[in-house]
Amino acid sequence: MSEIKTIQTLDRRTFTLEAVLAILSGVAITISSSACGGGSSPTAPTPTPAATDKVGSISANHGHTAVITAAQLTAGGAVNLDIQGTASHTHGVSLSGAEIASIAANQQVSKESTSGNGHTHTVTFN
Repeated sequence: MSEIKTIQTLDRRTFTLEAVLAILSGVAITISSSACGGGSSPTAPTPTPAATDKVGSISANHGHTAVITAAQLTAGGAVNLDIQGTASHTHGVSLSGAEIASIAANQQVSKESTSGNGHTHTVTFN
């Protein structure tokens, strides 16, 4: 006896919903609140976060942006950043491999930028 298979077509909304559910099926979401009165014990262990980009805090900032990418943190070598961002001029910040390792270990590192437009900035990570 031959078997007949039916192919089901999905509209865009149903496809999107199914795709999102498939993506989220492997995600553990932990919600806790100390304001609920029942304590704040998580329902699942919190995974160790993967390496993420680190954004520096810049003194007297006027549009500059200092970001060390997750790839740069993982590589661990020296990094030279251009922190121009939306400012009309640029500055550079040089970080050694040891400083990158410290930043990756969530230790605070502050460096002075190169001079640009008659001034410098202090860039602090963590």
